[in-house]
Amino acid sequence: MTHRPAPTDIAIHPLIAGRWSPRAYADRSVAHAQVIALLEAARWAPSAYNAQPWRFVVFEKTDDPDAFARAFSFLVPFNQTWNANAQVLVVVLADTLNAKGEPNPNASYDAGAAALALLLQAHAQDLAAHAMSGFDAKGFEEAFAIPDRYTALSVISVAHHGDAGALPAALAERERAPRARLSLADIAQFGGWKPAD
Repeated sequence: MTHRPAPTDIAIHPLIAGRWSPRAYADRSVAHAQVIALLEAARWAPSAYNAQPWRFVVFEKTDDPDAFARAFSFLVPFNQTWNANAQVLVVVLADTLNAKGEPNPNASYDAGAAALALLLQAHAQDLAAHAMSGFDAKGFEEAFAIPDRYTALSVISVAHHGDAGALPAALAERERAPRARLSLADIAQFGGWKPAD
């Protein structure tokens, strides 16, 4: 199931409404050119002072299976189960220091914007992409000698869409479940903060 538009209350752009986080992946390679397009989309994300504090460590299964397997080993066991057919892992890093070597308080926010751009580009290319916080960030940073100024925030797995029926029953059910979000009234306040009743 690749087409699952969000049941929005008002119309929004189809690229945004259509993006979701699948777990059913097909076991076939993703072209390197498609991976480069994902990174190019991320490169053009907005950032405070145009600092561009995002960095990505990319692992392609067909290009370097050993490095891919090492990176894969840092996913938590649950994420390893459904990522068996993942073809690309993109580790999203935030550069926590600015050009002057001072702390950048916007680094994680800006890196998140770049990650969303990458996810939207994946959806535009009809690729399945799923961002995960379930990984051993410190272990990854140590194993791949990531400099101290960078913090690993998430891992995005990428593949072609697969058959949800091939997933374990509980995950297949989640794959087909209706999409839901908090209401606008729950997330947005107009004119200032109003205490809950």
